[in-house]
Amino acid sequence: MAAAQAEELSVDAVMPLLFYDGKEDGQGWMENLLAAVRDQIPALSGKQAGEELAAEKGAVKQESGKQESGEPESKEQESGKTESKKQESGEPENKEQESGRQNVNPESENVQTESDTTESAEVEPSPSVSDETVENDSTPGEILYPEAETIREAISGDILTEPQALLNRFFVVDPNTSVLPGEIDGNMLLGKDLTMSENAEGPQILIYHTHSQEAFADSRPGEMADTVIGLGNDLQEILEKQYGYEVLHITEAFDMKEGYLERSRAYNYAEPVIAAALEENPSVQVVIDLHRDGVNGSKRLVTEVNGKETAQIMFFNGLSRTQESGELASLPNPYREENLAFSFQMEYAAKQYYPGFSRCIYLKGYRYNLHLRPRSVLLEVGAQTNTVEEAKNAMGPFADILHKVLSGESRNTAADG
Repeated sequence: MAAAQAEELSVDAVMPLLFYDGKEDGQGWMENLLAAVRDQIPALSGKQAGEELAAEKGAVKQESGKQESGEPESKEQESGKTESKKQESGEPENKEQESGRQNVNPESENVQTESDTTESAEVEPSPSVSDETVENDSTPGEILYPEAETIREAISGDILTEPQALLNRFFVVDPNTSVLPGEIDGNMLLGKDLTMSENAEGPQILIYHTHSQEAFADSRPGEMADTVIGLGNDLQEILEKQYGYEVLHITEAFDMKEGYLERSRAYNYAEPVIAAALEENPSVQVVIDLHRDGVNGSKRLVTEVNGKETAQIMFFNGLSRTQESGELASLPNPYREENLAFSFQMEYAAKQYYPGFSRCIYLKGYRYNLHLRPRSVLLEVGAQTNTVEEAKNAMGPFADILHKVLSGESRNTAADG
């Protein structure tokens, strides 16, 4: 029985620890992993538990051999097999080591949240693809889904007044950060007015990709349409044709240098470019950094929407706070509360209109350029194990969710409930 529990935990609850905590400096994360197992499965004790955890540790050691050792967070291997997503985060290179324990979302126990991870099974386009190739090939996709008109899952309003229940239902907290008392207040997050003025001249939404080369299981090497940039083209077309927004899509490859994949400072490279675009286009009110996640190779993030296999999405927020250092004064985000509210309102709408489509909101320690606008979001679409079609199928439901928040429809529905 204990062995079965250990196997289930290693896949469903402990996997986030393997792929997050171990990426910091190669040290200390095994202790957190074993502690998490001991805390969650009291039956695992004594010789039997030791044998089972030793086996788990052996498997982990094999995986950890692919990871950085002793490097700061903003450093990562440039191999096509290993890349850190948002862990390198492009934030300053003097990041302190993080420690802590995963607050696993019970509802999302089947969610392996590995943004910011080394992606051992990741499929990427050839590292020899040049910036010019990535930027110039654009093939917008077709509109795939009608909007959802009726609520399919009712969410009790009581959950908004219960912080721990709310946290468990909607969020996963990275072991290297922390949530402060009162920070996750459902009524405050849902009550924040994030509706967007309709009469703005110029683009209202900006889409870009800190990790432009992220691709999928059947992506064709060198084909931009099969990467997250292709997803951005699809999302742009849906938002413009179906909802009437004007969208600015930046396709610059911030993670490519001299024709090679280089992500050690991708967020730093992206910040001045996006900031300049926002200065030139003050009408932009929404900023979307579109990614795809990385998961254990046996995991596929798939659900069904309108009869089509669809990649699941995940919202990602940086809190500018770590367990060890507390508030990161060098990485201020004046819009942290608005960022959280933006993600929460979209997650809340997703759970009602498209149950099973959104995995969770993942909360982590740094900033990830979310400080550039109040309505900024880092969106993960599927993972390297999804197909291109599954990822593209996610753009319609996401566009509908985004529109429901920006138009105030989801907020009005929540108030009526």
